[in-house]
Amino acid sequence: MTDFGNTWTRRSFVKLAGATAMATAFGGTLAACAGSGAGSSSSVSTGGAAEPSAARSQVIVSMTPSSEPAAGFDPFVSWGCGEHVHEPLIQSTLITTNADLEFENDLAVSYECSEDGLVWTFVIRNDVKFTDGELLTADDVAFTLNGIKASEAAQADLSMVKEAVALDDTTVEIRMEKPFNALLYTLAVVGIVPAHAHGEDYGSHPVGSGRYMLEQWDKGQQAILVANPDYYGEAPLMERLVVVFMEEDASLAAAQSGQVDVAYTSATLAGAQVEGYDLLNCASVDSRGISLPSIAPGGTKVEAGVEYPTGNATTCDEALRRAINLALDRQGIVDAVLGGYGTVAYSVSDNTPWASDDMRCEHDFDAACALLDEAGWVAGEDGMRQKDGQPAAFDLWYAAGDSVRQAIAAEFANQMAELGIAVTIRGGSWDEIYARQYADPVVWGWGNNSPIEVYNLNYSSGTGNYACYENAVIDAHFDEALAQSRVEDSYEHWKLAQWDGTEGFAPQGAATWAWIANVDHLYFCRSGLDVAEQKPHPHGHGWSLVNNVDRWSWA
Repeated sequence: MTDFGNTWTRRSFVKLAGATAMATAFGGTLAACAGSGAGSSSSVSTGGAAEPSAARSQVIVSMTPSSEPAAGFDPFVSWGCGEHVHEPLIQSTLITTNADLEFENDLAVSYECSEDGLVWTFVIRNDVKFTDGELLTADDVAFTLNGIKASEAAQADLSMVKEAVALDDTTVEIRMEKPFNALLYTLAVVGIVPAHAHGEDYGSHPVGSGRYMLEQWDKGQQAILVANPDYYGEAPLMERLVVVFMEEDASLAAAQSGQVDVAYTSATLAGAQVEGYDLLNCASVDSRGISLPSIAPGGTKVEAGVEYPTGNATTCDEALRRAINLALDRQGIVDAVLGGYGTVAYSVSDNTPWASDDMRCEHDFDAACALLDEAGWVAGEDGMRQKDGQPAAFDLWYAAGDSVRQAIAAEFANQMAELGIAVTIRGGSWDEIYARQYADPVVWGWGNNSPIEVYNLNYSSGTGNYACYENAVIDAHFDEALAQSRVEDSYEHWKLAQWDGTEGFAPQGAATWAWIANVDHLYFCRSGLDVAEQKPHPHGHGWSLVNNVDRWSWA
């Protein structure tokens, strides 16, 4: 959902110079995992020839190091509902979404919301068992939701839930603190855990009722999932999933040496030739944008006992933020940085039912210059602007090691220099970035198949309000959207929150973000592997790819 990272360990599995070194160092691990568990194995390639990892029953997928759940496969922390939202696979969910992002039942057989939006009632199946043989009941659902709400480590936001109460074995009520229909999107990724078998070591030894079971987890290296033979739904076609965690250059090397079946890659590496593999391009709602702190410096914000500085002396000027949005040649960045593997972004929710056309901001460099001139940002002999002694200058942070964000930051700085704004780009660790998250602009990655993303970034108390934007009128539009008993009825209110004709965070208003691109999710996929119909991918080259791995097959 977000780029929150204080609880995530962004570590490297392996970083090697070429395919030969990669095969030597990594081949042993894959050879070992390919020969055990469900499905017969074939030999693991150590050269350039591409061979299926196992005889029609297994698939090996590379993911980013940040995709590894640091606390294990526990929904009470972040599994399924953390930084990169996805279906939890090991656990069942009350509901899920299809490829068109429509809600469908999983554990639930029916659900309804009270007229005042304060009570959701779910009726669940009576034939579902956990992998330890115990029946799944409404008590387990209530235990899970109440446990996540009470857990300080939980990344799923259930703060709007007052309590969940099991009325009988198959009926659970979710009682709300306030109307919040976006709860449904969260419930679609919250895995239900057994009340009788959840403890401190659950993350390493999860008991669930989902399509797969955890067979093995080698921390910092790989996780292996096998099909649940007692799953209540349609039996998985792919019996075994091996996920290896590695940096993007190692992921490319793994594909080049035939060590994986699906290897994530980025636009900067997608031009590589990999024999026996096709380039898989998955549509995404994974947006790259730059936060623009909208208040003057000097304040602080306290979160979890940590005090952060807020505000920026340059970006606190609204006219300057509007000019940045006007001057941005977004298509130029998509072409130059992403090689066309992406689309121009105007918001974090483009092409969704809740997207607003008012977020669009076409490239108009002359209008941007005129706006700065009118606002008193005067260009000096060197072309750089200043206003009342304040230089038009700021630092722009990006995550070191992310080649795409680095390139976006560099191209953004080049474009702003033409406008007379000096941008100094700084790569850093997430610890360094979070220390400055409310004071300096940052190249963020966001994206979720839910309108809650818009809320988190722009609501006054939103968990991703890095621009420090507070507006009671806009908050009221958000609250009205969330109060609708039918999600479909909320869309127009979401649009008004972005721009209501007078106020909002759109480029013609507060202009609190400079959205740049929606990045395509790219993978080297072994020829002959069918990954079935994919949902739009949220932020992160992670587990969302394998949401439907049970429907994957070898040709």
